[in-house]
Amino acid sequence: MAKVREATASTKTAEFVVVDIPSAYADKCAKLSLLSFKGVAMTTSSHNRAPRGRPSRAAIYQRFATAIDDLGRYGGLPTPLEAKQLWDDVWHLEAHHSTALEGNTLVLREVEQLLEQGRAVGSKELKDYMEVLGYSEAARWVYEQAVEPDEYGHDGLVSMTEVRHVHELAMAKVWEIAPHPDAYPDEGPGNFRQHDILPFPGGMTPPTHPLVKSGVSTWVDQVNRLGTDLAAGTLSVADVPEALARTHTDFERLHPFIDGNGRTGRLLLNLVLTRLGWPPAVIFKEQRRRYLVALDHADHGDLGPLGELVARTVVDNLHRLIPNIAGPAKYVPLEALVDEEFSLAALQQAAGRGRLEAIVGNDGRYRSSRAAVEAYKASKYLRGGKA
Repeated sequence: MAKVREATASTKTAEFVVVDIPSAYADKCAKLSLLSFKGVAMTTSSHNRAPRGRPSRAAIYQRFATAIDDLGRYGGLPTPLEAKQLWDDVWHLEAHHSTALEGNTLVLREVEQLLEQGRAVGSKELKDYMEVLGYSEAARWVYEQAVEPDEYGHDGLVSMTEVRHVHELAMAKVWEIAPHPDAYPDEGPGNFRQHDILPFPGGMTPPTHPLVKSGVSTWVDQVNRLGTDLAAGTLSVADVPEALARTHTDFERLHPFIDGNGRTGRLLLNLVLTRLGWPPAVIFKEQRRRYLVALDHADHGDLGPLGELVARTVVDNLHRLIPNIAGPAKYVPLEALVDEEFSLAALQQAAGRGRLEAIVGNDGRYRSSRAAVEAYKASKYLRGGKA
């Protein structure tokens, strides 16, 4: 006989008692638990549960690697023509949040109307509208590199010319009406700074201006080596978030331009991601403090917080794009199936109760399909709207 603990639930506490069960039955339970752990159990009852609680950083990196693997199995990113609305949503989000991180005051609705209709809604400073327009133009160019590479011919992920081109696109419009007050004539958009910059409050110290060009050249080599190592298998996909965190921090430490380095650095991060065939990262304005703290940690040698933030934002964007990639029958993370009718929590609850056909994947998270969600909707209506 084997002894196990059995929970007797009350309204406030769970009390455990020891009961005897046959050993053969205990062995069978252990085998079933092992199958669930390996991610092959269908959630046809409430006994199969995805783990709860905040995942570890290692689990987040593995989730990132799994999502990238899923993307490959689904056939890669859709082109902007195949999924225009989804790409436009990402475009609006990035243009809004990345400029808001630097103090831009436009809200998302104003950004959407500015980019879609060319209308300057609201009564904000002209500079704010021009910042968003310039950034959006640069972001659009970056996204196009995922499927329609530009004329800059090279075998790497980025070139020196592209670093300057991205800065020029992002800053040209706002520079026309609000140039940096201390800029020399040859420090405009696309040109490296001719000024030295004081150390930042956290201690990050940019190099003197004569070292900027050679520093950017070294940074370009570093980024391209990341791509080479990934292709050769000497860098695993799970290690990429921290590698990207290192390159992003190194660029911000260089601060190669007199203004617009944060925006350009995030655009170049997304250029690298799209060149790898992966979704761009969008850091939300609500994450500004976390982002700045993570940058400071990275500057002092701890890449983990920034790597985790990059991994999470890429996976979030992948979930926005996956429905147009996978098709209705493919199993995808529940996050990719959220819509106006069902939140993530509602889908998780339905999967946990066995109402929604789903599996628990190797990463411990529920996966289902668009077809299964539609079937769940139909059955829910037949039950009179009960979950």
